[in-house]
Amino acid sequence: MPALSSRAATPGGIKIGLDHFAVRGTDWKAGEYLDYAASLKLDTLFLSELNVFENFEDAYLADLKSKADAAGLQFYVGTGCICPTSTRWKDTYGTPEEHLKLTIRLAKALGSPVARCYLGGAADRATDGGIDRHIEEVIKVCKACRSFAEGEGIKIAVENHAGDMQSHELKALVEAAGKEYVGVNIDPGNAVWALEDPHRHLEVLGAYTICSSVRDSMVWEDENGAVVQWTAVGEGLLDFAAYAKRFAELAPRVPLQVETISGFAKPFPYLKSEFWEPYANAKAEAFAGFVAMAKRGKPIDTFKAPNGEDKKAATVAYQKGEFERSIAWLRANA
Repeated sequence: MPALSSRAATPGGIKIGLDHFAVRGTDWKAGEYLDYAASLKLDTLFLSELNVFENFEDAYLADLKSKADAAGLQFYVGTGCICPTSTRWKDTYGTPEEHLKLTIRLAKALGSPVARCYLGGAADRATDGGIDRHIEEVIKVCKACRSFAEGEGIKIAVENHAGDMQSHELKALVEAAGKEYVGVNIDPGNAVWALEDPHRHLEVLGAYTICSSVRDSMVWEDENGAVVQWTAVGEGLLDFAAYAKRFAELAPRVPLQVETISGFAKPFPYLKSEFWEPYANAKAEAFAGFVAMAKRGKPIDTFKAPNGEDKKAATVAYQKGEFERSIAWLRANA
């Protein structure tokens, strides 16, 4: 593995960081993720779920902020589903509005410019009313929190998550809610799960992007359509040097935060007619880019912990390897 440099920024000057979910197998809390990010001399630390916090008390948050400042790290803060009609919705943190306002409060306390959230996942496309029904609910939640977000100086970043929305759908959501206070947390891996080429996806959403969670992807054809497996940056089909260059042009000052979620494959049986029922809004040109990726790709192995080795230790080692190779690649090439 190439040596890690003393500072994270890419040759093109883009700040880079850790989305904590990349090394989720550690089961760390926020302070431990902070120590890990600091040890790698990263620019940012994206705590993208609320369960990594030990509590939400002011003194605890202030201590985290102080330690991050000392390490030269900027926090980005996020949470999960805020859509009450999504298959992924849980009321752990109250109503959708209470949940989002809590995330905004944490973002403010930690110096994050955004509060990231998402609609749901691909399964929501197949529910009554399709994805449009859920998009309308997310818009309502964002609008209900607008004055609070603007009062705290925090922008709401909605992610394209787990194949829930294609780029044109997320763009429409941001514009309907109000791009003055709502933007995009862009994820090129999830773009592939939504049947899009990440380069085209970036062209549609780049100007709206205020946060990121990035990884690479391998796609290959099979008898039913195609298979996708996410990879470390630089080890999939994306021209990540070109992606980073265009990213910096469209979303200046936004960091590339690595969220490697590698080691498993997901089939997309698009040659079966029933596959298309949830995709009434799909763009033909977006799918054409996905198919072109599949034609260039090749099958890769999934990850399995070796026999006789502690499963958790092996998983953590694998996740750290995927993440740290990604950071090294970006530092050398992007």
